[in-house]
Amino acid sequence: MAAPERAARVRVPDRVPSLLTDLYQFTMAYGYWSARRHEEPAAFELFFRSNPFQGGFALFCGLRECTRFLGGFRLSEEEVRYLRSALPPDTHPDFFSYLRRLDCSGVTVRAVPEGSAAFARVPLMEVSGPLAVVQLLESSLLCLVNYASLVCTNAARFRLAAGPKLQLLEMGLRRAQGPDGSLTASLCAYIGGFNLTTNVQAGYLFGIPLAGTIGHSYITSFSSLEEAEHALLDPRTLVRASLSRVCHLLAEDRAKVREGELAAFVSYAAAYPSNFLPVIDSYSMASGLLSFCAVALSLCELGYKPRGVRLDSGDLCRQSVEVRRVFRTCAEGFGKPDFLSLSIVGTNNISECNLEELSETENEIDAVGVGTHLVTCTLQPSLGCVYKLVEVAGRPTMKVTEDPEKSTMPGRKGLYRLLDARGHPALDLLCVRDEPPPREGVELRCHLLGQERNPISVTPAHVVSLWRDVFVQGQVLQPPESVREVRERAQRSLDMLHPRHKRLRDPDAYPVSYPVTAVLLLFHYAHHADIIMRTPTKKNKTRCLASATLHMCIIHP
Repeated sequence: MAAPERAARVRVPDRVPSLLTDLYQFTMAYGYWSARRHEEPAAFELFFRSNPFQGGFALFCGLRECTRFLGGFRLSEEEVRYLRSALPPDTHPDFFSYLRRLDCSGVTVRAVPEGSAAFARVPLMEVSGPLAVVQLLESSLLCLVNYASLVCTNAARFRLAAGPKLQLLEMGLRRAQGPDGSLTASLCAYIGGFNLTTNVQAGYLFGIPLAGTIGHSYITSFSSLEEAEHALLDPRTLVRASLSRVCHLLAEDRAKVREGELAAFVSYAAAYPSNFLPVIDSYSMASGLLSFCAVALSLCELGYKPRGVRLDSGDLCRQSVEVRRVFRTCAEGFGKPDFLSLSIVGTNNISECNLEELSETENEIDAVGVGTHLVTCTLQPSLGCVYKLVEVAGRPTMKVTEDPEKSTMPGRKGLYRLLDARGHPALDLLCVRDEPPPREGVELRCHLLGQERNPISVTPAHVVSLWRDVFVQGQVLQPPESVREVRERAQRSLDMLHPRHKRLRDPDAYPVSYPVTAVLLLFHYAHHADIIMRTPTKKNKTRCLASATLHMCIIHP
């Protein structure tokens, strides 16, 4: 059924050209250039505003593709010539000379390690460098992170619903949003916890273990045993005799068997006698199961070990119990213990809810194939990552809108994860860059986002700095991590999360906070950004719209 996992030996082609961006990125870059601000140092943060799927976490994915994109970012002469025709005609000609020289040699990226658990409003990446350049990167970086992190998180939820033992097969290629979407889905589903993929290109590029045998079309292409003549499995003698023995043991009528289905099984088993795992409900499970047992018994007689069956319709739990009962009967009746180790694979438009029901219902399923609901993320089609300016020319900046949830927290930040004594993440802390980091065993007073009026005290058992320098002044600092390394980190991140934060339904909100000392610094930033709004109240207080994280934080004058 499966090809073994291996290290990827192939350099993945560049999949994000520099022109894969929105037009307004170039018009804004021209505005900066015209104002002679294009070289001003600036910093953007990439984050999402709410956890996906109404859950308690996300998994960060796509960083490796981001660094590859940054390393290759440049515009060819042909691309610049196209931009001359696409931008407004009054664009100064010298701007295009500037674009032709553009690259990411002045760009630096700090990021959370790929595969890490992530939470709403906690930055995943900080991108700093010349203002015009880091502005141009926005749409491409969002494209690379949004879907990758969403489908990786979706896969992790499927894994949580399935439990640790059930094998999960990603089979969404035919339902994915185009070739690139299918490759991203296969890669990120594997990182998120799936074991196998049917996507051959993903196996080739990323070293993901492959699986797959027979589809319904192969079975329905046969109509008689004469089409399955083969020296290994003689359908007229060995297989017919095995079928008679199976029907006699199970007290089943041989007339239930469709000859074309039996012929298809014989043909495929003869081609791959050690990889025989057919779908058995192309016509009816009764026909498919009897045909499988006959061919499997023949293989056992010849010294081969069949693999199992796939169920693709109906009540998978009930059918799997019946199939397992038949396998046990055959093992005992024919003295063939290999029937006891046969696998049962279930595929039938499986969703997260189906997997939850599966874990609560008696069944004998060993592996599940998931396609549409995994790769299209039907419960939520987009993660909604944003890319917001937080500093320019050394001055903190922020966005304040009519919708407080869309406001941003100004300034570059330190980012820390505080762990409890058992190693569970207890709280993420956003510090203003000028603040000292939290220390293990030292009490810290902080505000939880959305609960700013009631500070809390925490004493971390361990402190983890989440930022990693991954791209500095145009250079990737470390060789890219292997897919397996990122997958292992993702699984460790999930294992470390407290169960209350990874419940699939109504999880507890993971605490994200900032130190009490940050309030005055944020007030200072807001003052310099000219966004202080003094609103008289009965108690004559000053309201500081410092950020969405502060909401309406009350500061006494």
